[in-house]
Amino acid sequence: MVSLAVPPYVLSRAIDDGLVAGDPDALARWTATGFAVAVAIAGSGIARHRTMTKVRMDAADRTTRATVHRSVYLGNSLARTLGAGEVTTIGTADVQIIAQSLTITGPGVGAVIAYLVVAFVLLSISPLLALVVLSGVPLIIGIITPLLRRIQHHGRGYREHQGALTERLADVLNGLRVLNGLGGKGRYAARFHRESQELISKGERVGVVASWVDALATGLPMLFLALVTWLAARMTASEAISVGDLVAIYGYTAMLVVPVGFLIEGGNGIARARVAADRVVLLLRLSNEHDNDGITDIAPESPAVLRDPDSGMIVLPGLFTALACAAPADGVGIVDRLGRFALSDTIWGSARIDTVALDSVRSRILVADNDAHLFTGSVREIVAGRYDSSDERIRAAIHTAAADDIVDALPQGLDAVVGPKGHNLSGGQRQRLRLARALYAAPEVLLAVEPTSAVDAHTEARMVARLATARHGTTTVLATTSPIVLHRADLVCYVVDGRVAATGTHQHLLDTEPGYHRLVTRGTEAPALR
Repeated sequence: MVSLAVPPYVLSRAIDDGLVAGDPDALARWTATGFAVAVAIAGSGIARHRTMTKVRMDAADRTTRATVHRSVYLGNSLARTLGAGEVTTIGTADVQIIAQSLTITGPGVGAVIAYLVVAFVLLSISPLLALVVLSGVPLIIGIITPLLRRIQHHGRGYREHQGALTERLADVLNGLRVLNGLGGKGRYAARFHRESQELISKGERVGVVASWVDALATGLPMLFLALVTWLAARMTASEAISVGDLVAIYGYTAMLVVPVGFLIEGGNGIARARVAADRVVLLLRLSNEHDNDGITDIAPESPAVLRDPDSGMIVLPGLFTALACAAPADGVGIVDRLGRFALSDTIWGSARIDTVALDSVRSRILVADNDAHLFTGSVREIVAGRYDSSDERIRAAIHTAAADDIVDALPQGLDAVVGPKGHNLSGGQRQRLRLARALYAAPEVLLAVEPTSAVDAHTEARMVARLATARHGTTTVLATTSPIVLHRADLVCYVVDGRVAATGTHQHLLDTEPGYHRLVTRGTEAPALR
């Protein structure tokens, strides 16, 4: 930035010392100096661009790593506080806006220094012109500052609506198959269209203010340049300054258009970046409700009883237990509490589960969620997950989950690639792969919600029989109302209104609990009580 002030000085010297004085040697020297200065300015410009590009890329990388690290730390807590659309917008739009704003750091500091240098040089030529320059630029910035505040205000509303709309889009895309089957796609599309039009309107309000900032950023410095040039021309005509000084003053003032433009552009970028940074900071301030700050106990050394006081559920080690709930949400809630995915007073052995190190809980108690994400990769990678892969154990887990036909149907077997979220598989195939992944982990306690809901009865019977055999002697809890699963369970817990109402074998509960009988048979048979 400072180097931009050198050419006007060199040009003024070439005029006064060379042309006006009639000295060809001086003119040649100053001309050569001007050429060297131009080369130096070009080199420094390249260096500035490279440096600011590195700053921008580094800022984007640091912000991305910070948000990813926090998201991993938050785990299941993140979904309870921020939607997927908001997180997606943070990871895409907000990170780039913040990174772009940081490119003002170098040029911004340089602009301030260059402005002060030019004012000092002008002071040696004319105190009046120096005063005009020193007062003019702050005046321009003062005019534009209120507009920057409006950009920030409107931008905040735009950003919030953008996050909500991205969330809506994610919901539509995730439920597109359901919408195609049940109808309603047109209604959701119309709603998305209305909300996107509202977003456009809010974006236009931001754009209107931004356009005024851009216009003033260009127009006001030019008016300022015209005023200073007019004053300098009058002083030259009265011989208060030389012609060379007039050219230098014009050059200095014209040069100030660049740093002033950088400052205004930077202010615009910072106003938008503050809105984006607010959203990132919101994510970074979230705390994990399952963090390890309250660790006071250690995990049981051997398989132990799990107790959920909220429901009265008791999970005995080594048994295949089924959880039959009149309301499906009750089963999800109990499993989440037993697996420490929800805050509760669950007891594991003699310790409260939320006072045991989370890593210890996760390594021994596994919650198999029907909505668990299937990452892109080979069947081998998906089933092995974070553990070392063993083809023998992978095939055993796939066999237990009755997923052999999936592998056999794929041309590359275990090396076949499954797309994002398993989009190239059916719902039943995805469900069986999720179960195979859970079985491969061989957890001490396996908790699952409706792991057979998307398969036919014959496949379900194979899955349950193989699961009971493979998990014999280990703790397994399945939340389900499927008679096939309930029949194979060692113990069934019947849950009504979130509380365990009765326990026993499937046949015992059929004979003694009319509500259980209606739940399991879907009301197609009359209960036969003994």
